[in-house]
Amino acid sequence: MVLSEHTPVQKQTPGTGAVDFTTFMRSYQDMVFSTAARLCGSDAQAQDIAQEVFVRAYEHFAELAGSVTAGGWLKTVATNLSLNYLSRYRKRWRMFSEMRADDDDAGPEVEWEAPDDLLSDLSAEQRRVIVDEALQRIAANQRVPLVLYHFEDMSYQDIAAKLGVSLTKVKTDIRRARLALKAALHQASARDTLET
Repeated sequence: MVLSEHTPVQKQTPGTGAVDFTTFMRSYQDMVFSTAARLCGSDAQAQDIAQEVFVRAYEHFAELAGSVTAGGWLKTVATNLSLNYLSRYRKRWRMFSEMRADDDDAGPEVEWEAPDDLLSDLSAEQRRVIVDEALQRIAANQRVPLVLYHFEDMSYQDIAAKLGVSLTKVKTDIRRARLALKAALHQASARDTLET
């Protein structure tokens, strides 16, 4: 049974079907890992972050085991640790990612017009893998705001505050990331069609 971020894990006494920490961790590990991987764009770094998330969860397991918000807590910790990791290495791409014309250059919000049949022949797991691979190919300065907006349901304003950048930059990066993701998904769809 895979638990969502809202499913409570009830801690019981040993021998009566107790949910131990290992069971708790296995129930949430995919959600924690995918949150970190989407933000970091690196499976290796996501594994390190997931490990740190569960170290912190272990320290708070008495409170988390019976909490209906355990999944949300884990997702928040994974998001924050991923953003901390990215901010430490931000200087590597800051010079390029923040080079832009005046704020007026951002233009209007672009809707993501992906065809309805894009990746429709694939299973949900195959689509998830292709989307995750495509996200990893997008530059970090574009991927992070896109993931925070579309996968973590953060507002543009919250993303700008969290990343310490302007609202215009967030909108521009998300728009560019959508275009890059769309192109990557079209390539993946074409590649999958050729392989079948």
